[in-house]
This record gives sequence, C-alpha cells and structure tokens, in this order.
Amino acid sequence: MPLPGASGSDLSELATHLLKQGPNKVLPTPRRIRIVFNHVVIVDTTSASLVWEHDYYPHYYVPESEIKNATLKDVQPVKGEADASARVAVAELTVAGKDGIPTKTTNRVVRFDSSWGELAGLVRIEFAAADTWLEEDLPIYGHPKDPFKRIDILPSTRPIEVRIAGKTVAKASFANHLHETGLRVRYYLPLGAVDPAILRPSTTTTYCPYKGTAEYYDVVLDGKEYKDIIWYYKSTIHESAAIAGLVSFYNEKVEIFLDGKKVE
Repeated sequence: MPLPGASGSDLSELATHLLKQGPNKVLPTPRRIRIVFNHVVIVDTTSASLVWEHDYYPHYYVPESEIKNATLKDVQPVKGEADASARVAVAELTVAGKDGIPTKTTNRVVRFDSSWGELAGLVRIEFAAADTWLEEDLPIYGHPKDPFKRIDILPSTRPIEVRIAGKTVAKASFANHLHETGLRVRYYLPLGAVDPAILRPSTTTTYCPYKGTAEYYDVVLDGKEYKDIIWYYKSTIHESAAIAGLVSFYNEKVEIFLDGKKVE
C-alpha cells in the first residue's frame, strides 16, 4: 500500500487523511528553502515547515504568502466529515512562459486555508513536480532528510556469510554495518566476497537522501532469478562514504549469518 502523499498518488486522499487525522508531526525550520519551477524561483523562504504525513520521512510545506512568480488556483475542494466548509483543496500552480520557455502547470499541489490548525496557510508542492529544491544552497533529492534520524557506519571484523536458498553466495571476514534510526542493520561487504557467477547487472536505480544513488544486481542461482536483491553505491553522500563500492543484500530475502549466528 503506497504511503500517504507518495509521488503520483491521489492528493485528495492525502488531504482527506490530513483532515481526519492531522499530520504525525510538524516542525518549523529556519533553513532557507527555495523551489524552482519552470526555470523560475517560486519560493524563497525561511518559514517552511517539515511535515510528517506518515512515520517514514517528512515533506516541506511552505507558506502560501511566500509563493511568488506563479498563480495558484483551487481545482478540487476537500471537505472534512464534520465540517461543511472546504478548508483544504487540491490546487493548480502555473508559471507563465518566458524567453521561449512555454507556460507550465502542475496540479500536484495541496493548499490549506488560514483556519486549518497546524497547517494553516501552508501549501504542499509535490517534490517531483518541481524542477529543483534547495536547502540553503544545496539541492535536495528524493525528499528532505529527517532531522530525528541518523546513520552510523561501524566497521566490523565479525565473519559474515550470506545464503540464498541454503547456498552460500557471499562470505567475508569484514563488513561495514550501517545502522539507520528505526531500520534494520544493513551489512555492506566487498564485491569480491560475492560469487561472481551469480551476479547479473540490473537497470534499476533508486535514490536515498542519506546515501545517494543506488544501483542493483540481480542474482541467478540454480536457474532462478532473484531480482534486485543486491545494491551498491558507486559514490555516496559524504556521511555515508564508508559504504561506497561495497554491496549489501536485502536481509528480508536472504539468510545472513554473523559470527556463525543467523541474523533474525
């Protein structure tokens, strides 16, 4: 089941969810947040808020009063069960064309009016709908980082073994253990510790704001394909530099033995 507000999801469902249950958490931030849409800066603010629509990561919401060089129009009012007035709406944002650039519009916007509690007067622009998001002067990719999460990467000489369908496919005397708040430990091994006969390069890529762009391997073992079961980062964000060039298996899809004991 997709998370509330996931890219491309039904924004009226997100609005209804927030009307009924409210956000999990709202945290105003003093960071300078800029949004570029259709080659124009439409938001430049130090009054944004991090809003947790679910438990996993936040989204930036910005004051409607800080939207410049663009027009905003409600296209789908959303009403709460106990409130006849529409205090939230799916909206359409438009930036006029200029210098040969055509006019551009997105309807991946939710607007909260000035009477709506913690989110009063705020606007949610879907992350992927914008050209660029900047946090101070650094681009943000994927989604904002959660300030309550951290990553610790600990080198370990505990022997590690990975099995698929009961067969050993990787074995090493060293691994970097990546601890990320709220998630299971991931074990990053040298590529040379993996049986090369089983590896098939995948075309899949994903992005993590804490690590960077991941690439994948499929595994073929005894004629069976295990899709995207291994991932790696050729280069990483500085905080995760210790895992660059190493590979990790999905714990959920393999058996991992650490120091001779199966990791549950």
